[in-house]
Order: sequence, then C-alpha cells, then structure tokens
Amino acid sequence: MALVKRKGITISRQLMDEQRMFPEATGALTALMADLVVAGKIISAEVNMAGLADILGQSGRTNIQGEEVQKLDVFANKTFKRRMEQCGHICVMASEEEEDPVPALPGYEGNYTIAFDPLDGSSNVDVNVSVGTIFSIHRRLSPPGGPGAEADLLQPGSRQVVAGYIVYGSSTMIVYTSGSGVHGFTLDPSVGEFFLSHPNIQIPELARYYSVNEAYWPYWNDNIRDFVDYLRGSDKGHVPCSARYIGSLVSDFHRNLVKGGIYMYPRDTRSADKTAGKLRLLYEAAPLAMIVEQAGGSAVTDDGRRILDIVPERLHQRVPLIIGSKQDVAMALRFLKGERP
Repeated sequence: MALVKRKGITISRQLMDEQRMFPEATGALTALMADLVVAGKIISAEVNMAGLADILGQSGRTNIQGEEVQKLDVFANKTFKRRMEQCGHICVMASEEEEDPVPALPGYEGNYTIAFDPLDGSSNVDVNVSVGTIFSIHRRLSPPGGPGAEADLLQPGSRQVVAGYIVYGSSTMIVYTSGSGVHGFTLDPSVGEFFLSHPNIQIPELARYYSVNEAYWPYWNDNIRDFVDYLRGSDKGHVPCSARYIGSLVSDFHRNLVKGGIYMYPRDTRSADKTAGKLRLLYEAAPLAMIVEQAGGSAVTDDGRRILDIVPERLHQRVPLIIGSKQDVAMALRFLKGERP
C-alpha cells in the first residue's frame, strides 16, 4: 500500500516509512541516507558562510576533468568522503574530484556504492548563485564482505536504488527518489532538520523554460539549432519558452523539474574532448535521469539513447544530455532525426 506523503514530516521519518514497506530490508540503505543527509547539512552550513570565511575562490589545482578546483569543492569532497568511507554501508565510491575509485575504510565495507558530484556549479558560489550536490546509489555486484571494485560502480542508471541532489540556494533542499516517486525536503536551519515541502513532484508535460548555453550555438549541428529556434517560438504555432540558464546543472534542473522545462547540453565541436558531450554519466546524467523519469519526464542523449540504459565504460565517461518535460524531449528527438512539426 502506498504511503500518504504529508507535508511537514521529517526526512528521517520518510526514510523509515519507506523501509517499512520492505519487510526484508536490513536498514542499511536508510542508515546510508542518514549519513548522506548529515554531509549535506555540513556542506550547507559552509556554503552559507561564503564571503565570511576564507572558502571562496580557487584552490590552485585542477581535477581529473581539467577544471579549476574551488576551495569549496575540496571541502565538499572531503566531507562526503569522510561520511561515506566509514558509514559501514558503502564498499566503494566515485567522486568528480577523484581520478580513481575511493574504497571504504578496511572493516567498514558495506553492500552499496555511491557516485557523487560533491559541489556542482561551485564557481557560482563567489557570486552568490545556487550550487548543489548530486548522488547516485547502487547495490554492489561483487561478493559482500570485502573491498568494492570499479566494476561495482560501472552500472547503468536503471539499476540505481536511490538518486538525488541537494541544492544550496535561498534555502537548502534535498530531492530524491528510491523508485516510488520524487520528494523534496527543505532544511529548517533553526532545528537542523529537513522537512517534507514538495511531496510527489511531477514535472509539467510542457516546458515553460529552456536551459542551454547559447554561446555554443556556432558549434552545434543544424538540428539542435533548429530545435532551439522552435523553443524560442520562431516557428509559428508554438508558444515561446523563456530562456533560463544559470550554469549550475542542479539549479537549472531543479527549476525545470518544479516549473516545467527542458535542459540541454548537446555535444559540440569546440574541442576534441567535448565531442562526446560534457556532463558525466555516473554522477550527473544518470541520477537526474532517474529523478526526471520518476517525476514523469524524460532524459536522452542527442542521438536518442535513453540515459538510464547506457552502461558506463569509465568512471568519468561523458554524455550529451537532453532532459526535462516529456513532450518537449519527444519534440527534441523529432528535430534530431531531421523531422519538423
């Protein structure tokens, strides 16, 4: 029997209620999520100190992606690793900031894996724009009782047991799905608890907004350009969408999830390493794809592949991404095939 989701219940209560629906559950996943929530609270407190503490700006190094690492990236990555490596429920993890898989501490190996982007859009913190954390949880494939392996992480998104994100903005929210709908919880800093504020989120079928970096227009193929023109309302008979692009995947996705919209980061010809797309499959595209599908939307690549069906071959594999309201993603696929309405 489906549980009624009442506004105001805590995320702890929600997790325990979900556990009760599965008599065979051990409580390990609930405990893992509890540790993840604590990590989110710690990062939220640090983000809210931006401008007062010495946490703004670059750290002076680059990550495996070739990106400048912000000081808050370092803090968020360390926070997640420390909470996860000895929580007792993770066997191995992958982070955007780490080139190789990160094992759990010896003796603390559990039966799940986690892949995460510790602070998506971190360069925006300096100018007080929303940023976020994205995470993806799978069951391990290797035998229990020992260290995990990279193969445990390289699973398709369709096998995720939990996917979610935390957005640090005017308020801090955690949005997640365990396969039974999408729910959003807002942090009340006065009591240090997340309360259910957005039960059973459903994305509108038609977009109000489109989110894409139009500076890359010269590097797209004609079908992508034509579709963006269509969204603008250049084609007669289509109500124009408004352009909204922050440059923080979590923030752009969250707005579109709640209000209705489509986010696109197609492949382009700017450089050789972007011809396969920019966003990472394991800890960006796949978890958001699970969320959007649970909310009634769609997520595909710019050649029509369902994101959740893609089997990753590498930890930091990149993919093109088109994600959002169902009807608009379907229309994007028509344009990408050379069809026009």
